Amino acid sequence: MRSTPDGHNGQIVVASLNTRGMPIRGSRLAARYAVIGAAFEASAAQVVNLQEVLTYYHLRLLVKAMPSFRATYRRSAIGPAGGVVTFSRMPVESVLYKRLPAPRRTEWALRWRGFLKGALVSRVDGVAVVNVHLLANTDGSWAADNRFHPIHRAQFAALAQLVAGLPSPVVVTGDFNIPRHKALVEEFLATTGLADVFGGECPPTFHSAYLPAGMRSQCIDFLLTAGLTADDAEVLFPNEVAPVGYVSDHLGLQGRLVRSLPDG
Repeated sequence: MRSTPDGHNGQIVVASLNTRGMPIRGSRLAARYAVIGAAFEASAAQVVNLQEVLTYYHLRLLVKAMPSFRATYRRSAIGPAGGVVTFSRMPVESVLYKRLPAPRRTEWALRWRGFLKGALVSRVDGVAVVNVHLLANTDGSWAADNRFHPIHRAQFAALAQLVAGLPSPVVVTGDFNIPRHKALVEEFLATTGLADVFGGECPPTFHSAYLPAGMRSQCIDFLLTAGLTADDAEVLFPNEVAPVGYVSDHLGLQGRLVRSLPDG
């Protein structure tokens, strides 16, 4: 059953995509964002969480391409704080932005990058929709002694605390930048009680064409929920689209989530 934009049929359709906002030069940003926006305009999505919307120029392109949606974000000097923006076809009842922490002992460059990350919470039709982008691990190692591990642990702890303070139902989406099977992700899911809408089949969410030779794509983007049940889940933008090729280095995720309606 196709969802209606009013959101009062006991279900909500939520999508998420890291738009790969940088680099601007040579990335065909305007063309890619036009394709992304047109795809969501034609879709059943009611709430779309986008990451790496890094400047107000990025935002203007998306707003123009998604006229049936309203953009929600926290302002910062050059663009949406944390690069996270939520587009909704339904009224947004409240908005909260939480900057993610960076431990003092983390090296300065990583602390600075970590301070630019955050989580945006938009309450839509009684559902707390969280849009988050965690720090990218450029070392490609998720070992406990890796320099990124302390900051990732701190970010997950802050995100878990945020989720714990939200009334159910809750949806958490975004780019975690950590593979699904790693201990930090497993601990986060166990602590929060969030469930992956794809169950045990979390799909690879990074196009292998953008990986170094010999590396395989893994699930690093998530669509998680508590208090809702996944009626359907799908991967978005798996193929190249003329004339831009892949619209992002990431794949998108979308889920139709169902909640129980009061008796009577």
